[in-house]
Amino acid sequence: MFLELLFGNPAVAAAWIVAIFVALTVHEFSHALVAKLRGDLTAEREGRLTLNPLSHIDLMGLIPLLLFGFGWAKPVPFNPYNLKNPKWDSVLIALAGPASNLILAIISGIGLRILLATTTFESISLLVIFLFLSLLINLFLMIFNLVPIHPLDGSKLAFALLDHPKYESARRFIAIRGPQILMVMVFVAILTNVNVFFFVSGPAFALCDLMLSDTCYGFFGLLFTF
Repeated sequence: MFLELLFGNPAVAAAWIVAIFVALTVHEFSHALVAKLRGDLTAEREGRLTLNPLSHIDLMGLIPLLLFGFGWAKPVPFNPYNLKNPKWDSVLIALAGPASNLILAIISGIGLRILLATTTFESISLLVIFLFLSLLINLFLMIFNLVPIHPLDGSKLAFALLDHPKYESARRFIAIRGPQILMVMVFVAILTNVNVFFFVSGPAFALCDLMLSDTCYGFFGLLFTF
């Protein structure tokens, strides 16, 4: 995906990779920041309380991201025993990542609407392209990470809500079968044209439409034929 874009439109490829790095970096930094605020310094000691993308990028996650458009960053470690309220502080730490993506998406959307108000499609700038990609990428990351499948951030909320012993089988399914289901879905998405992550892309484009008061699918098509 990225390599095709790199050879076809290097400027858009550069904007795409910068938007990805910013989104992932802020996402992981937010996990580390909330962990510190809730009493755990594990992430800070391991150099993760930083906005330096090199501290958060996982090479094994970056390569498939560039090749197939799907990857990951280094997970931020934390010790629940250091937290003031281990059960719900763990949820706050997990949800800090998607929350940061929502904030970045809102900022990108506002900036984009301001620029589009004074820009014609014939004179789209690289900044407009970057803001649009940042908006979409952050919406995708936010919604995807809220899915209640381990190890995604949403699983921490699911575990907290299913804390009663009678939900032990559900918790075990999320912890053990969740990653297997996620891996199968990733391979299907990579190897076929089936949109198995429709439950992510659909809401992401709908929110994008709402933020821009326009059709993001149309703008996306225009951008990649620009």
